[in-house]
Amino acid sequence: MVERGKIRVLLAKPGLDGHDRGVKVLARALRDAGMEVIYTGLRQTPEMVVESALQEDADVIGLSILSGAHMDLVPRVMELVRQKQLTDIVVLVGGIIPDEDMRALQEMGVAATFGPGSSTADIANFIRARLAGQPA
Repeated sequence: MVERGKIRVLLAKPGLDGHDRGVKVLARALRDAGMEVIYTGLRQTPEMVVESALQEDADVIGLSILSGAHMDLVPRVMELVRQKQLTDIVVLVGGIIPDEDMRALQEMGVAATFGPGSSTADIANFIRARLAGQPA
């Protein structure tokens, strides 16, 4: 588990996607599960997301992308994570993502993808397990 105490999760809506109900539900569920949640809001650039994760000392970056732009936005986020040497941060992506894109995202270093209807409890358990060094 994270040594300093609460798990810090940064949630972001990169790109032009303006639908944030799901990410707000997830933010509340993770908070209720005992995690500290930072929600950056809508229309974030990959640079803004990674800089926020650095400044907030996040353990997890959760990207909510419903616009279909995940194959444009996530590669840039992962590139910046590597450039800033934040490779210990767990990156998760949620949204409507085709199976072939899920595989490509995981090859880029995304820990997991979660689609519509994913259980918030499963997401919280995945985060805990991953940060504890256990297979999720």
